[in-house]
Amino acid sequence: MTTGATLAHRVDGDGEPLLLLNGGMMTHASWEPIAVRLQERYTVVRCDLRGQLLSPGSVSPDMSSNVGDLTDLLDHLGLESAHVLGTSYGGEIGLLLAALAPERVRSLIAVTVTDRTTDAMRRGAQDLRQLIASALAGGDRGLVHDRLVTEAYSARHTSRFGDSLAGRRELVARLPDAWFEGLEGIIASMETLDLRSYLSSIACPTLVIIAADDRVIPPVRSRELAAAIGGAEVSVHPTSGHALVVEDPDWVTDAALEFLKRQSQSAAVASEIISND
Repeated sequence: MTTGATLAHRVDGDGEPLLLLNGGMMTHASWEPIAVRLQERYTVVRCDLRGQLLSPGSVSPDMSSNVGDLTDLLDHLGLESAHVLGTSYGGEIGLLLAALAPERVRSLIAVTVTDRTTDAMRRGAQDLRQLIASALAGGDRGLVHDRLVTEAYSARHTSRFGDSLAGRRELVARLPDAWFEGLEGIIASMETLDLRSYLSSIACPTLVIIAADDRVIPPVRSRELAAAIGGAEVSVHPTSGHALVVEDPDWVTDAALEFLKRQSQSAAVASEIISND
């Protein structure tokens, strides 16, 4: 793991590089149930983005600043390009990376993402920021967790795992101020999100994964995003809420591995055609 100007990161496995990009309230350890299988076939790179728990620096209101951080990280690791899998906030950044630094992205899997922030999404973000401000002022920090659970998880998941979620409430309440400050900055940066002008320039193979019970990002917004990317594939989880990578990590991993396998096969065929010309 590295800290300093470079994003805090971890590298595991062997094979083609695969970069995992966190959702807003994640740290790179949150990927473990997915990463442990992916690293059997890929060199898996995990990182914390600015404002997340392990990386230095604060969140920029301009989400595209993350593109420079990620290209610097790839340079630091000696990687010309990588496959990218991102969820929510990390998925939005993955889309920006594919649009603004296309030579660095071999393929993209974007989970529970939106093409733009709607008025309803913006109001929800502002309400959550108020809870965070209250927590930082000495209020009940567990209320931030409660709001996140209500919005991010499906009712099916909360009914099945209520006890473990209650335990997580205590953990979240004990997190340092920096975590709450970082989350507030990430949410603020999402309030003006509008990727529509970038999407048509994304040329890499792309899979958009939608959660049918997503109450943070309306599935219609994910579908509109996919429609704006030439040739993008869509896969839908039938029951999950927004926190799909937590609710059903095996499903996400299976979908990612199948998509990535097809990209590797296509690349091998293209290489063979070129070598025979």
